[in-house]
Amino acid sequence: MMASVSPSLRGAQATKQSSLRPHFAGLLRFARNDCLVIGLAMTLCLAAPAFAQSSLPAAPWANRQLPDAKQEAQARALMEELRCLVCQGQSIADSDADMAGDMRHLVRERIAAGERPSDVRRWLVDRYGNWVSYRPPAGPVTWPLWAAPVLLLAIGALLARRRIKGRRSR
Repeated sequence: MMASVSPSLRGAQATKQSSLRPHFAGLLRFARNDCLVIGLAMTLCLAAPAFAQSSLPAAPWANRQLPDAKQEAQARALMEELRCLVCQGQSIADSDADMAGDMRHLVRERIAAGERPSDVRRWLVDRYGNWVSYRPPAGPVTWPLWAAPVLLLAIGALLARRRIKGRRSR
């Protein structure tokens, strides 16, 4: 059997529920506004790189060759060995990024001032890390990178040998 609720109690519950409805409606309206604001902020953050194009002129030596052919050859050879920090798959000689232009300018400027390419490379590696060079030095930190191909080949050879021995024994 169901317990009966007095009519006055039903009225109190109904009044309580109806008084909560405007409160929840205000919260929902506030939550919707919050979602719109957060959505707009996220959209602006994601669109920010589109507005990040530089309006500054290119560095003087970014797209010009050095007057001395020997120095330009040294600079060009070094630029082929340096990775663009923006493109990450191109050398600074091939990249059109503003950062690559600035790095080309720095290389040419330092070579024109009489620095050796090895000194310029060392300066750039000190400034940007080993990652900037397509020829990172072999050291304790990079030994796993140098050893991984040899280890993978050895493991592959062992697996192939086991498989061939297994077929012969059948």
